[in-house]
Amino acid sequence: MKTTDTPRTGAALGWTAGLTVTAAAATLGYASVVERTLFQLREETLQILPPGAKPLRVLHLSDIHMTPHQNSKAEWLKGLARLNPDFVVNTGDNLSHQKAVGPLLDALAPLLKFPGVFVPGSNDYYAPMLKNPFSYFTKSAASTAKPPRDLPWAELFSAFGAAGWIDLTNRSQSVGFKGLRVDFTGVDDPHLSRDKYAPYPNGSSTSAEAPHLRIAVAHAPYQRVLDYFTEGGAELILAGHTHGGQVCIPGYGALVSNCDLPTWRARGLTPWELGARQVPLNVSAGIGTSRFAPVRFACKPEAVLLTLTPRSRS
Repeated sequence: MKTTDTPRTGAALGWTAGLTVTAAAATLGYASVVERTLFQLREETLQILPPGAKPLRVLHLSDIHMTPHQNSKAEWLKGLARLNPDFVVNTGDNLSHQKAVGPLLDALAPLLKFPGVFVPGSNDYYAPMLKNPFSYFTKSAASTAKPPRDLPWAELFSAFGAAGWIDLTNRSQSVGFKGLRVDFTGVDDPHLSRDKYAPYPNGSSTSAEAPHLRIAVAHAPYQRVLDYFTEGGAELILAGHTHGGQVCIPGYGALVSNCDLPTWRARGLTPWELGARQVPLNVSAGIGTSRFAPVRFACKPEAVLLTLTPRSRS
């Protein structure tokens, strides 16, 4: 016996389809208009300084992806100066447009008055390209092919240097803060396979016996990089690149990390282990997005304030 859908069944299917489309449109609208501008500050505390050292406040910025006319982002960045950090760490991907250097430097002007260090990301060197979003689930997302348009990275890095920020591109340097020697090492962008590890400074002026802290900085937290930082004696590793997954599932988290880092580490503070060593790894979810994928869902943009305190004398 032949059966057909009744008008009531057809209406129900139509309502279901309509609600599905409406929900999808609302979700996309929220992700593209609302959440990507819900900038927040994540705060963490770590007991990693030598006993008796004075606390240090470290402001970690990453993946700003600035374009002209991003006024809300610029004002929020300016407001971070109220945190009065001891130093700023910038882990790259500052630009998303060839005309973004001026707006970025204006937004960062209050923070450039504080000591800082920086490393580059791929979107400091090269403009972002339109990509198939499903490519991030394949190895093609980690391609090292050079995008066609260069960005004015030399102008940006020169301005950072003129403000006193230290370029850690495949190099190391020691800086004094509050009677403590902080040893930095950093690398060029591992996502482009441009990283080359520079051992921490040594010698009579930076002897291992003096109170010190060793910080490692990279844009993309590939496992090989985290391993050689850890083996080299890092006591804190800072990175970005992942955007925290950018589009996440509530209650589950990131679907991709855009590198070989496990997705559950795509955002936040976790311990990185190598043999008997365990090092705190902070991966920032970043502040911006590529201008070709201006959405965030269940993954608000962030800066991170790390308060470093002394270890117990015991």
